[in-house]
Amino acid sequence: MARQAVVAPAPAYAEIDLAGEYALTSPAHAAKAAIRLPGDVHTALLDAGLIPDPYFGDNEQAAMWVHATPWTVERRFTASRAEIDGYLTLTLEGVDTIATILLNGEEVARTQNQFIRYDIDVTGKVRAGANTLRIEFAVTRDVAKARADAHPFPIPFTLNYLSNGLPGVHMNFVRKTACHAGWDWGICLMPTGVYGRMAIRRSRLARQESVQVEQAHGRTSVELSITTRVFAFAAGSVELMHEIAGEKLSDKVAVRPGENVFVHNLTVRNPKLWWPNGQGEQHLYELWTTLDGEVTKRKIGLRKLEWIVEKDAIDHSFKVRVNGRDITALGANWIPADAIPSRITPEVVRDLLESARAVNMNMLRVWGGGQYEPDYFYELCDELGLIVWQDFMFACMSYPSNRDFLDDVRTEITQQVRRLSHHACIALWCGDNEVIGSLHWYPETKADPARYIANYDRLNSMLGNIVEDEDPGRRFWPSSPSLGYLDFSDGWHKDTRGDTHYWSVWHEAKDFSAYRDVNPRFASEFGFQSFTSMNVIESFTTPADRNPTSPVMEAHQRNTGGNSRILETMTR
Repeated sequence: MARQAVVAPAPAYAEIDLAGEYALTSPAHAAKAAIRLPGDVHTALLDAGLIPDPYFGDNEQAAMWVHATPWTVERRFTASRAEIDGYLTLTLEGVDTIATILLNGEEVARTQNQFIRYDIDVTGKVRAGANTLRIEFAVTRDVAKARADAHPFPIPFTLNYLSNGLPGVHMNFVRKTACHAGWDWGICLMPTGVYGRMAIRRSRLARQESVQVEQAHGRTSVELSITTRVFAFAAGSVELMHEIAGEKLSDKVAVRPGENVFVHNLTVRNPKLWWPNGQGEQHLYELWTTLDGEVTKRKIGLRKLEWIVEKDAIDHSFKVRVNGRDITALGANWIPADAIPSRITPEVVRDLLESARAVNMNMLRVWGGGQYEPDYFYELCDELGLIVWQDFMFACMSYPSNRDFLDDVRTEITQQVRRLSHHACIALWCGDNEVIGSLHWYPETKADPARYIANYDRLNSMLGNIVEDEDPGRRFWPSSPSLGYLDFSDGWHKDTRGDTHYWSVWHEAKDFSAYRDVNPRFASEFGFQSFTSMNVIESFTTPADRNPTSPVMEAHQRNTGGNSRILETMTR
């Protein structure tokens, strides 16, 4: 009698990794290349020899056609019957930006926010055998302009986008890294691509959405309140387990279709505390969460962090306190590590963060004209003891406050707070960079301040409410700089409360001695521009270009008159 094969039951959870090589084409251009995703179009074109290095000389202009072109990426992948036996989610993170997602020729989603994780139900749409995933990217610049033109009143974009004769982009109408369109220190590339996770996730009944951890510190223990959000495709029950520091909790929980929220408590006894760099060790505990075979791991630093804002003899204090100890914040502002996203790697970021630690920094401000950094950035900050002031991604200009825009931003901020709030390094959520200040910069906003303040408040109040709901243990600060809640005055030069951006030495050409005339409660920005190191200058110039007034050096100076200002100040 023939032996019958025994087929083992499929595990409850599995993933098909969709990272890898795709075909890059355009409906409007003859260029074709292979592209690795996660990655970006500029890198693919560089690797194929189709564009010059945009950093070298004045090549930025030679690469401008790339961001004015629609692009398509496509790949085939295979799936077995076992891999698609269950509920399927197509998860895409960091889609930049306006895109249509097609699976086997069928449109399954449209994206419009680089900062949102898209979880797309594709149950029944993936075949056993060969499949095709296709992403069609629109021209972000054109979509932004169309939205700006359709808005009932003008909302000007930052003047940073007009440096070196650039036409400017209405970046306040799209949710994309603002400095991708250039800044007063950076190149304009407007990259296109996908920068994060790309996977089809198979679940038996439900998938993990987020895990958040609140800490209550006692004398000899820390009580952890663990909030797990689970998305269920149908009614039923799932096995949920948490494990940390030798403590394990397992629970069979009932779920209903849609989002489900579960709260469990675990206690860490005789905890080893996490401290900022220079104050003590950075002990981290591993928290394992398992949902029907879907396993995620987070590292948790146990610390009590407070922002102390209270009336004092001067005005109001503004300081950070960790584990009962007031900490002097020493640090810098963090911008994206490269204008070409594929060049931002864990190795590059680790080198930069270790350099910050080596010069005794203990805090970084993730600046609001950049991006929410990937998970590994915050994991490294936890490891290295670098506290993070986290801006939300709004900077130097007003933004719409219509329902569609606010709904999109609500999803973005909610996801980001839930993703990052477990990190020991996260110290504060800040609404934006210099948006309050920008109300005083533009003819449109100065001519009708009541309208633009009301417009600002609709967005900013929503951000604060989300933080209050999602992460009540952390402080929300409305803007940087800011004098405090519902204070819309221009507080840049007030140093008795709130945080300060002091740029008078650079922008107003004051003497360096002017730094001694201010005594800010918290200086979240200040500085004076420097020429970069000679080895870097050599990487983008020929010998003939290496003087401050050459066309190439001026092209790389994005702040109007900046090179002359440096020379004048240094030769006083």
